[in-house]
Amino acid sequence: MNRPSPSISPSYLIGTWFGLGHASRGGGTLAAVTALPLHWLFGAGPFAVEAAFALCVTFVGIWAAQKVADEMSEHDPQIVVIDEVAGALIALALARGHGVFGDLIALGLFRLFDIFKPWPVILFERIRHAGSAIMLDDVAAGVMAGVIFFIL
Repeated sequence: MNRPSPSISPSYLIGTWFGLGHASRGGGTLAAVTALPLHWLFGAGPFAVEAAFALCVTFVGIWAAQKVADEMSEHDPQIVVIDEVAGALIALALARGHGVFGDLIALGLFRLFDIFKPWPVILFERIRHAGSAIMLDDVAAGVMAGVIFFIL
């Protein structure tokens, strides 16, 4: 199928997380792993700063994901991976303070919930606004991972 190729623009760079979305395999996992150094940077400060950063990534991601989806005429283009970054940041922020091993567990839980989309994560994929649907299921997976991590 011939589909339009998105232009190289700020929304494209952000949506594909600087091209990681074009990885032949594991683009989402690669993007999620890039959240680790961001978590370590922002996690060194107050929780509110890290949470605000994760929210900013989420809102900018909604904009970027929508632009890429519009340009490609797809509801959920696989090259958009900013959602994995936002979801991972949320999971990591909620699980902060448990060292690198804890970070890896939180990241693993996030990817598990992102890939398998248990209820209520799956509900967010049904949102009509593409940018919101793309981002909010990963936000829900990140919150779920953080809460499960906290409970465990």
